[in-house]
Amino acid sequence: MSDANALSERIEAVSNAEADGETLVSAAVPPEGSVGELRRVVQEDHAEAEYLDVREEVGSPLKRAVEKVRRVLNGYEETPENGLAVYAGVVGGDLVTHVFDDLPEPVASETYGYANEFDTTPIEPGAPGADEHGLLVVTREEAALGRYDGTDVEPVETVESDVPSKRAAAGRTEDRFQGRSEERRAEFFDAAGDAAERAFLESTPADPGESRREPAVAGVLLGGSEVVVERFRDGDHLSGPLAERLVGPFAVEYAAEPGLRRLVDEAEAADALDGADAREALGRFFEALDGETPAVGGRADVERALEYDAVETLLLSESLPPAEAQPLEERTAASGGDCVVVPEGLERAERLRESFDGTGALLRFSIE
Repeated sequence: MSDANALSERIEAVSNAEADGETLVSAAVPPEGSVGELRRVVQEDHAEAEYLDVREEVGSPLKRAVEKVRRVLNGYEETPENGLAVYAGVVGGDLVTHVFDDLPEPVASETYGYANEFDTTPIEPGAPGADEHGLLVVTREEAALGRYDGTDVEPVETVESDVPSKRAAAGRTEDRFQGRSEERRAEFFDAAGDAAERAFLESTPADPGESRREPAVAGVLLGGSEVVVERFRDGDHLSGPLAERLVGPFAVEYAAEPGLRRLVDEAEAADALDGADAREALGRFFEALDGETPAVGGRADVERALEYDAVETLLLSESLPPAEAQPLEERTAASGGDCVVVPEGLERAERLRESFDGTGALLRFSIE
């Protein structure tokens, strides 16, 4: 088994653990943090736990878990190179401990607390290309592909079009010209989609002996001349995983490297580059509406969920007037929920706006 797969299984074992009460302790410190400071906080919590007047079935497992974390931290004089994460708690009657002090990636954030499950957020591996966006500009003459890492634009590939120009119609019937033009355009769009797959998908392990292709970028910014790019977008020329991460289209009248840079400028002006969290939340929202995860859409249902403090993640279309959005955001924050603003350029943002008044929510529990 590879080191990556072994680590993934270790993290999965931690994330799958559950307890009846809030007795599973999570403690993590990033590379730049102080393991000594974390040890001090845990020591204080351990001392206070000795005097807590709590039910024995809760207090005893929690005290055992805090004591275990304290002992583990005592074994470190300084913070490991990529940080440290310790998990301890009684699961199925047994005290389990998980220690991560040799992670390939830095611990993302500092945390200490206890719940009925462990908090693995600080040690979850970063998604491939999480800080990069794919760039795709499609015009009548060519398609240009590139990557943007937040600072630099890197051209990747260019696909030339051989769609006949209107001048080529001379001496031919209009029907023959239109038929050949449509055929060549479809071939060009397919070639651009194939190039996008080569540039923005990568193979990841699946079942033994198999692999699947997943996006290697946070999203794909799509631009081009208005009519051409809309026909490309609506023509099913991108694979499903890329189509789901499509952002745009944005108006760009030329391809090559200048077109890629113009695409980034247009996306930044629309705040679309900040849409990774919104895209993920929007996807979870629509999946929840069709599945078993509790979710509601529409202003009235969202306000009703807020009355029950049931909103875990509030989704607001950026088209909502501030006077309507701010009260909902404040009520969500007051009950411990998060708010995600959905940029207009994201796929399915229009559906949120038109079908649900620009308002939706993922819930902690069902309110029906």
